[in-house]
Amino acid sequence: MPSPADDAPVVGESPLSSERAEPAIAVDRLSKSFGQLEAVRQVSFTVAPGETFGFLGPNGAGKSTTISMLCTLLRPTAGRARVAGIDVAAEPGKVRSRIGLVFQDPTVDDYLTAAENLRFHGQLYGVPHAVLEPRMREVLEMVELVDRRNDLVRTFSGGMRRRLEIARGLLHSPRVLFLDEPTVGLDPQTRSHIWRYINSLRKIEHITIFLTTHYMDEAEYCDRIAIMDNGQIVVCDTPEALKQLVGRDRVEISTDDSDATISELAARFGLDASISEGAVTFFVANGEEFLPRLFAELSLPIRSVRVARPTLDDVFMTYTGRTIRDAEASGTDHLRSNPWVRARVGRR
Repeated sequence: MPSPADDAPVVGESPLSSERAEPAIAVDRLSKSFGQLEAVRQVSFTVAPGETFGFLGPNGAGKSTTISMLCTLLRPTAGRARVAGIDVAAEPGKVRSRIGLVFQDPTVDDYLTAAENLRFHGQLYGVPHAVLEPRMREVLEMVELVDRRNDLVRTFSGGMRRRLEIARGLLHSPRVLFLDEPTVGLDPQTRSHIWRYINSLRKIEHITIFLTTHYMDEAEYCDRIAIMDNGQIVVCDTPEALKQLVGRDRVEISTDDSDATISELAARFGLDASISEGAVTFFVANGEEFLPRLFAELSLPIRSVRVARPTLDDVFMTYTGRTIRDAEASGTDHLRSNPWVRARVGRR
């Protein structure tokens, strides 16, 4: 993505950013390279106070690398970023005191109790003793773990551990909470419960939430979404506005010859089709009305057909040429591939 002109609006500018309040996050041409690999390229956006802002994209898109720079775990190669009003490169210590972070991989200690994990975190952040114990109870009540505070974490389910990590991230009352793939590896029901907690916590704590995800349904919870691919933001807006950008229905069909079907759709109907997740996929206005003509005029027998209204996956496909699941098949997360970062976040 070409870098914006100095007087141009920042890509992904929040509709709330015209207010006098300073953005919770302000990013200008942020870049990160690992040798010859450009993991993040000229990324610019703002996040307003109190907003839930999401990075949507496959593994390897640069989401975790961006969040690592904003959390001061990685130093930017170029560009600037301010979090809670503080420059991440110039004053990383001040940034860390104002943010909470829930890593993609579990980092709570299995051999400590829930309370011991929180107490250790609070001491690291300098939470006064008189404040720490009541605050621990408060955050444990928020995530419905107060009755398990004295139980060893190794006895917790995956969802309970995730809730404990969120409670730990909130313990020192951060202004911005970063969630890196907060529900990865959890079943759909547990993911839904985690999001119920996250949404209620934002209202109770009055904080800004910045998250990365590759789950389409999860992105729907965000006030705004930035779709990231190959280290760049390709589009940014509210979930509904993004779906309206597609403006057409998605049609998926199966035939005995996908390549011949794609050629015939182009020649006979003027449609630009592709193979996505094993089906020939294309977009048309009023898909259900188009189906009778398709069945009547396509020379190849149609074995199955599906019509759907635009989704965020369709938005991703429109701007990148593939679905997020197709992209994930060939993607590798840059944060995971860097051994220095793995050491910093305590991966085992």
